[in-house]
Amino acid sequence: MLPESIAELTGALSKLPGVGPRSAERIALHLVQTEVAVVRHLADVIVRAREKIHFCTTCGALTEKSPCTICDDPRRDPAIVCVVERAVDILSVEKSGSFRGKFHVLGGKISPLDGVDPEDLRIAELEQRLNHEPIQELIIALGTDVEGDATSYYLAKRFQRNHLKISRIAYGLPAGSGLEFADELTLNRALEGRREM
Repeated sequence: MLPESIAELTGALSKLPGVGPRSAERIALHLVQTEVAVVRHLADVIVRAREKIHFCTTCGALTEKSPCTICDDPRRDPAIVCVVERAVDILSVEKSGSFRGKFHVLGGKISPLDGVDPEDLRIAELEQRLNHEPIQELIIALGTDVEGDATSYYLAKRFQRNHLKISRIAYGLPAGSGLEFADELTLNRALEGRREM
């Protein structure tokens, strides 16, 4: 039987993404056996990061200053904006190293069943950016679930303008994977998103 304080720490750690009950218990047991100065430093770093990080007032990215370094970078193409669901999605796109435009974080997806309407997302802010920035293309980079599809369709209809190109990222097979591991929807999207060689 674990002491109450370790059980409480394990419970708190298991709420972190990617940390299951066994991992949480191992981390908790490690922390309670580590020098107090090391644990205090870790706690201070966590609190300091949480206090310093906020959302960019322009795009919604995680940042310490606003506008963020991406919005403030003159080498980024201001004519292309990639629309993502969450601030952490920017990190995934940036890791690819293939996108040099700017971003806009919606803060979620339209989901009437969950009570999330277009007004609950950062769509009005995107509209303001379209009116004040030299944006020529929106790349919608949302998931392929029902909510992602509905949100993408809504954005495409709402922002349909003569000077604005609206595209959606292609979906298909992951690199190094075979057809036998793909479901029907993935194969269908891969075929639809094909391009000439």
